[in-house]
Amino acid sequence: MCGIIGIIGVRNAIPSLMDGLRRLEYRGYDSTGIATLVEGTIQRRRAEGKLVNLEARLRQDPMEGVIGIGHTRWATHGVPNEINAHPHASARVAVVHNGIIENFIEIRDRLAAKGHVFASDTDTEAVVHLITEYLDSGLKPEAALAKALGELDGAFALGIMIAGQEDLLFAARKGSPLAIGYGEGEMFLGSDALTLAPLTRRIAYLEDGDWAVLTREGAVVRDESGAVVERSIHMSTVSGAMIGKGEHRHFMLKEIYEQPQVIGDTLNGMFNPSERTITLPDLPFDLAEVKRVTIIACGTSYYAGMVARYWLESIARVPVDIDVASEFRYRAPPLEAGGLALFISQSGETADTLAALRHCKAKGLRCVSIVNVPESTMARESDAVLPTLAGPEIGVASTKAFTTQLVVLACLCIALAKARGAIDHQTEARLSKGLTEVPARCAEVLKYDGALREIAQDVAEARDVLYLGRGTSYAIALEGALKLKEISYIHAEGYAAGEMKHGPIALIDETVPVIVIAPADGLFDKTASNVQEVVARGGKVIFFSDREGGRRLGTKPAHSVVLPVVDSFVAPILYAIPVQLLAYHVAVLKGTDVDQPRNLAKSVTVE
Repeated sequence: MCGIIGIIGVRNAIPSLMDGLRRLEYRGYDSTGIATLVEGTIQRRRAEGKLVNLEARLRQDPMEGVIGIGHTRWATHGVPNEINAHPHASARVAVVHNGIIENFIEIRDRLAAKGHVFASDTDTEAVVHLITEYLDSGLKPEAALAKALGELDGAFALGIMIAGQEDLLFAARKGSPLAIGYGEGEMFLGSDALTLAPLTRRIAYLEDGDWAVLTREGAVVRDESGAVVERSIHMSTVSGAMIGKGEHRHFMLKEIYEQPQVIGDTLNGMFNPSERTITLPDLPFDLAEVKRVTIIACGTSYYAGMVARYWLESIARVPVDIDVASEFRYRAPPLEAGGLALFISQSGETADTLAALRHCKAKGLRCVSIVNVPESTMARESDAVLPTLAGPEIGVASTKAFTTQLVVLACLCIALAKARGAIDHQTEARLSKGLTEVPARCAEVLKYDGALREIAQDVAEARDVLYLGRGTSYAIALEGALKLKEISYIHAEGYAAGEMKHGPIALIDETVPVIVIAPADGLFDKTASNVQEVVARGGKVIFFSDREGGRRLGTKPAHSVVLPVVDSFVAPILYAIPVQLLAYHVAVLKGTDVDQPRNLAKSVTVE
């Protein structure tokens, strides 16, 4: 969602604030802004749209200051324009905010009746005027902040400056993530470790309800009751050099091409090559006792969970429930204490998934998170973490995070199946061997980049696109359709291939590309018959299979991509890559913003 950064130091903060905002653009880019204190007075620069617009504003009207806050916005309350851009400020208070203040209308109306004038449509401005009201009443800054925080309902991370207080920077967190960075004679706050990576590796994470007073020498952290508490300082593993595009045009393409490496890195943390066995990080429970698994995730991570459901039920022989996080709690499913709940998230901060995790913990479930950010809230609140080692993923449309999630889930499936006695050592060795071949096979798939660029020309002209698959390929069809929608803005739908004749076939004509995910597995012949139905109605089939599948299809598709032969167990990992590349090239042809598609943000930290 939105991203925030704050600095209190001894040198000009503007360059570091702007660099931090560049690292935060993946969280939102509807507008940007910074504020500093100059001789005790609040100075602001804001701009609608992306960071380049703010950079242009600063060239025309420069700023300085050794204490400052910055913000990049994903719009929730109020349209994305300069008036609604953060920081929001009165003469006495400036605030940047990630999250939603649920009771802002009540606060705004109460303060407006006292003479406060509101300039924006945002919920954040209510925080500014609430703190201002208590300062005007004579309270000291810390007391004014504490009283204001006690009145806020919702989820928020706040960075706050107060006029005349050049030695103080304030931070507060409830629901939304917020980190404090420790430097030498300077302190920082940011939405995540990636934001602070060039500034410091010494990071402390505020816990729910915490608020902090930062000076140049350190931070005093208080919990929701106001008691001073200690929060551990960790050495972050995130490098400030990890987010360059290298020689690639877009972050998304760079991250697609990183997949052979990061898949191998993730697998190497769990695979014993000498014994061909999978060893998970230590878990605080016995996998053999798992009787049911509940998988909860959002978006692309949900589709990874769909693949895992097929794996866990067919290989580990354990029943699996799966739900989108935003529906899970409200469906109020019966949960049996001792069950295993899996939460899948790239950021580890997804609000709906985090709320579902807390709900499951309260019901006595064992909670395991599969996350790409080991310092995230979800990781810290889980009973155990299975990390994906994808490294920072900046492109909003997930690529390498998705495939590394699949690798972790595949390893979990093998470990669970072995613990439950559902597979023998020979089968474990076969499945593990299939996994070890994936990085090399993925590198081979990347060689089809040019062919997929050519195919993209047909897809880019379409108004509607269908994706079909069966079994685990159904989940990849859904993911492929999502990728195309996200970055090219073409309407696309993924279907289980057998469901096509129950409605979607009515859409088929020569203008509708039909992308078929069909490795030559046990379901191939069923899928091939569905392809025949599409071809008979003039549909333009784009066929992803292996050499055996191409031989068995029995008809000539408009386009065919012949992928390497792999064990059907790991096929969904491999087949995810060409659908990512196809979506990428379509988006480039259409001239959309690949890395920062409209209306989307990388990390959704509000419900």
